[in-house]
Parts: sequence; structure tokens; C-alpha cells
Amino acid sequence: MWIHRSLLAKTIQLRFFTQSAAAAVLQDVEIPLTYPEGFPKPDPKYAETIRAIPRSESGKNISAKERKVGRVPSIVFEQEDGEHGGNKRLISVETKQVKKLVNHLGQSFFLSRLFDLEVRPSFDSDEIIERVRVLPRKLHLHPATDAVLNVTFIRAPSSALLKIDIPLVFRGEDVSPGLRKGAFLNIVKRTVKYLCPADIIPPYIDVDLSELDAGQKLVMSDLKVHPALKLVQSKDQPVCKIMGARVEQQKKSK
Repeated sequence: MWIHRSLLAKTIQLRFFTQSAAAAVLQDVEIPLTYPEGFPKPDPKYAETIRAIPRSESGKNISAKERKVGRVPSIVFEQEDGEHGGNKRLISVETKQVKKLVNHLGQSFFLSRLFDLEVRPSFDSDEIIERVRVLPRKLHLHPATDAVLNVTFIRAPSSALLKIDIPLVFRGEDVSPGLRKGAFLNIVKRTVKYLCPADIIPPYIDVDLSELDAGQKLVMSDLKVHPALKLVQSKDQPVCKIMGARVEQQKKSK
């Protein structure tokens, strides 16, 4: 599903969808396409261009040969409905570059960050076949070694709305009244799925625990995000809860 809108003074017309499977309800909202002050922004330290070369064939044997010579078989495509897409291009990327990014960022953070992708005839060529901004959609790792087996990228122009699992970062444990009393933090969700305009995808969402007491919880509607982000999960789903004191703490208090 491509959603095209005219950009006026750095604003977009967002088309919000209900969760109804029967019909999509559209609502036009004009919101500035900038990161609000105090909200997480992508770290420019990881603003790296991913290098790629074309790949004409696919299949198990072809993929094995690519991995053997230090390349990761990958695909880049256009979004149609936030999940599937067309205009597929078979590519291969350098194993060492992708592994470095995944190790530095972490898997969830790698999958919620935009990168520039350059497709060249060969890795040492100066000719650029295609240069496009992409979002890593799927990352397939070997279950035993964590070696990168496949990466799927989706093109992310400014006109795109993308479904993304945004990582959560929990802060304020040291001052949380409940945790200071000996209770413990039960984390229910480590990522939350949003429909995001491509230009303002948050690298993560801060979860403030500083005022939570024992027995209290945070749900998805408590998360503070840019108003252009559309939650695609139930707003009442729990994110975390401060549970009762640990058993050893209860024994000490007797």
C-alpha cells in the first residue's frame, strides 16, 4: 500500500486506518514531519550507507555460495500494505558490514533504523545502479552461531508509512518508588508496533519508570511518541508492571 501525499511546509496528510478487517477509515491530519524536542532521534554515528551488488538468481544453493564468499543474500522491495511488496530486486550485501551494524545496534534497533543503500556492479565500482533509503524489514540469523543468513529491505521514501516494531528503553529504575522498596520490574513488551511516517521513525521509545510504585503498570497508551505515529496494537496492552517485593526481601522484613 503506497500512500502518496503532497508535502507542504514539511507537513503531510496522514491516512489513519482502524483495525477493522472489513474497511479502512481514512482521516486526514496535518502534522509537522520533524522530531519533537526531547524525543529520541537516530544517532548520526550509525548513519552508514549499506553497500550491495545485484544478484540474478535465488535459491538455496545460490545463497550458500554467497555466504561462502562473505556476502549475505538479500532482497529490497517496495511496500504495498506495510508487510508485502513488489518491485523486487535481488541483491547481496557484505556480511562484515551487516554483522557490524547488528552487533553495534542490536537486532531490534537495526530493524527500526533507516539506512541508505547503494547498489553497484561490484563492491569496488564507482558506478551506482540504484541509491535508495531502506528499512531492514527482516533479519534471519543462524540459530546456533548468530551468523547473518538473509536480510530483507523495504524502500522507505518520504511518502511511505511503515509498520515497525519500535524498541522500548526503560529508564528511571533507580528512582522508581516501587523498585526502591524492593519490588521488581516485570517487562511484558520490549517492542511496540507502530505505523510510522518514514521521515520520523524513532530509533526507540523511552519508558519512564521514575514514578511507578509497587502494583502499578504502564500500558501502550502511556507511551509518549510523535502524534503522527499510529499504534497498531491494543492501547490497553500492558508494557510493564512493578510487581511485589521479592521473596528474599519479604523474609528480611519479617
